[in-house]
Amino acid sequence: MKYKFNYQTTAFDIWQLSMYGIYGSMVGVCNIIFTVAMLLLTAKFWGYVNSFMRMLLIIGICLFTVIQPAVVYMRGKRQVAAIPHDMEIGFDDNGIHVKTEKQSSDLKWNTIKGVSKKPSMIVIFSTDKHGFILTNRVLGKQKEAFHDYVFSKIQK
Repeated sequence: MKYKFNYQTTAFDIWQLSMYGIYGSMVGVCNIIFTVAMLLLTAKFWGYVNSFMRMLLIIGICLFTVIQPAVVYMRGKRQVAAIPHDMEIGFDDNGIHVKTEKQSSDLKWNTIKGVSKKPSMIVIFSTDKHGFILTNRVLGKQKEAFHDYVFSKIQK
């Protein structure tokens, strides 16, 4: 076995991946523009509006800075609850091998859709929307070598 890891994904890992996805796209740019606009509106009109409008201005500021991240984290907690906690994942020249106490499965490299390297994780996509999150704490110092290995296998 070339690489073998105890697979452990947390709600924070899913939250972090979602935030990378949101703020690495046009949606994130719109979120930032909206939040800055709400901050400017609040600063300009705070002294002239009643308490109901102040509450709406505060909610507008909190929408993408507090509310959205909290909702994404709660969704991540639900997703993590469905993942077995005793999972082991291995990578070799034949593909990806996933083992739990009750079952095991193998994925050939030609079925892998892609790999994405983020600052704190590597994501290996088994489908367009699903995959394996391997964080820096799981990969350790092997992150670069592991990414290069996986990337070379899916390019064939």
